[in-house]
This record gives sequence, structure tokens and C-alpha cells, in this order.
Amino acid sequence: MDQVNYSTLDTAKNAFIAASRKTLGFAKQYGFVPGNRLGASANVFSLDLKPFLKKKQNQLSITLLPEGLGTADDARPDDLSEKELVEFWTNIGIKTLSVTTNDAAASGMQTVLLSLYLPSADPEQVFTPAFMKGFLKGIVDGCKQVGCVYFSGETPQLKNKIVQGKLDIAGALFGLMAPGMEPTDGSKLAAGNFMVLVESNGPNENGFTALRELSTKLPKGYRSKLPSGQQYWQAINNRSHLYTPVIQSILKAGIQPTNIEPITGHGWQKIMRSAKPLRYVVEQMLPVPEVFQFVQEHSGATAKEMIRIFNYGTGLVIFTQSESDAKQVVQMVQKAKMKAVIAGRVEAAKERQVVVQPLGCTLKSKHFLLRQ
Repeated sequence: MDQVNYSTLDTAKNAFIAASRKTLGFAKQYGFVPGNRLGASANVFSLDLKPFLKKKQNQLSITLLPEGLGTADDARPDDLSEKELVEFWTNIGIKTLSVTTNDAAASGMQTVLLSLYLPSADPEQVFTPAFMKGFLKGIVDGCKQVGCVYFSGETPQLKNKIVQGKLDIAGALFGLMAPGMEPTDGSKLAAGNFMVLVESNGPNENGFTALRELSTKLPKGYRSKLPSGQQYWQAINNRSHLYTPVIQSILKAGIQPTNIEPITGHGWQKIMRSAKPLRYVVEQMLPVPEVFQFVQEHSGATAKEMIRIFNYGTGLVIFTQSESDAKQVVQMVQKAKMKAVIAGRVEAAKERQVVVQPLGCTLKSKHFLLRQ
């Protein structure tokens, strides 16, 4: 009477555990898995407290952050070759790291452990060889870049609860502040601060409802080509940047940002996430990536609509107290092989606003309810 496909599930689970073993050394500066034993009902990670005690830390700041990928893994044509599928799923693995660890990084947190929850109705249709090869490569590569351990997770079969042929990608992470560092919480954000924009590599994980809708209006759908020759499905699924390493470098250099905001859902409205009545004046932008120019041209969206929905080439905003700190942040981002620019300043105001001078538009807080 057991209708659960344990053959496929157990094969997939073993592959995930094998991938987890490859990541065990990525967070060795923070601790270890005793005996390198994985696959138990509850895996164990022993946190090394010596660095914290050495710095006489009276508090250990940690985070437990759940997140889901949403529908980003549905934005692809149905006729991908095996090679293209591996490319696609590798990038989805990276996006899975991005959607979780970048949020933690915005508070200054170093992700140490990552766990995933991957339910499906029919695992034999989702845990295919191309998925396993590509997705697990993306997870391992992403963990190596971030410096965290993939701590395995759960792959339940949920018949009649999940759409057939679909996978829900979600999970949670455990992160902490490195010894001697303070969390970045926006409490010191103030008028006179400087804004540094850090580049994105495309839509990252947001705006995919609009991106999928646009594919239905393009002459060749997802296989429509951008001027560069890259296909639409590839451009919207470029590997997301993982910002944890560069933020950790900034903190370790002694620079304490007054706030850090990842530009995700709500687009550039996220710049004014702080509840403080401030005006954020953007005087200089990063170059707009080709994919957003393509989307804007074929959707007929205005620049204001684009920045309300998408990151439009800016994946992260870092606020600093001084211009010298802002210049140093730009240099460190460039050293990490990403573009950055001192975009403008923060001003006192009666209400929250983002003024984007190069685009000639202003975003107001009237329709943006999120507050920090």
C-alpha cells in the first residue's frame, strides 16, 4: 500500500548527502562535523568558540533564515537539451544560495550551514540526471564561494499537494557574526550617508512572473535571442552574484556600513526600506545590463516601472558614513571582480523617497509598505 517512490527518493537523498560531504571543509574556520558523519536523523555541527572567547565576546549574534526560490526554476523552454538542462540547473543551484545567503549577508552575517527542503509529487520526474548533476554542482560551487556547509535536508514526496512535474525549492540557513563584528541593522543610517551600488548579473531571483509572461509574447519565446546572441532563457537565468565574501571583506577591513540592502522583490523601492523619513538621491547608476534593456524594449515598460519590479543592474546597496569609506567599498567590490559606483547621498525628508536623477523619476513610499 506504500505509494511513496522510495527508490527515486533514496537515490536522490544519497546524492544530496554525497554533495554535502564535499562542502564540509568550506566553513572549517567556524567549526566542524564530528567524525564527518552525515545522513543521521539530525546532523551535528560543532561550533568552534575559541575565536570568540579570544576576542572576549560576551554575545554571539546568530541568524536562522528561511527562504524559497519561488518560480525562478520554471522560466525555461520545454526543449532544452541535456547539456542546456545541466547549465540551467547549475545556475538554479547558485540562485538557491543567492536567495538565502545574500539576505543574511545584508546583516553582516556569515552563513555557516545551509539546509534545503525539496518536496515534489513525483520525484522520478524532477530528480532527473540533468537536475542532480547541475543543481548539486551549483549548490557545492555556491557553498565553496560563500564559505558554508550544505547540511543536506529533506526531499518528501507529497502527492496531491505539489503540482506534478514541479519542484518547490526552499530551505533555511544558520549564520553568525564573525568575532569582533557588529550586525548591520540600519540603526545608524542617517542623512549625509553615501550610497554604493553593487552590480547584479541579471534578474537574480526576482521578477520572474513578469519575465515568464513576456516569454509568451516574444516571437521565439524563451529561445528569442538578445543582441549579444544569448538566448532569453539564459539571460534571465544568469548566475546570481553571491555577496557574502565581499561583505565579510568590507567588515574585516574595519568598515562598518550603516545599512546594507539587497535589491530583490520590489526593485529599487528596497533602497528606502528603512522606516526613517529619508530621501535617497541617486546621481549615478551602474550600466543597465542587456537583459533589462531587452525586457524594457519588448514589454514597453517605462524606466520607473522597471526599477519598481527589477533590480535593473543593481543587486546590492551599501550605505556608509563617509565618502572615504564609500571609495574603499568600491575598491573592494572591484577587487572581487564586480562593478560598483558611489551613486549618491542620503538626505533628510518628510517621507521616504528614492530620487533617480539619471532616469528622471522618483519612487515614493505611498505604495511601498515594507519597513525596517
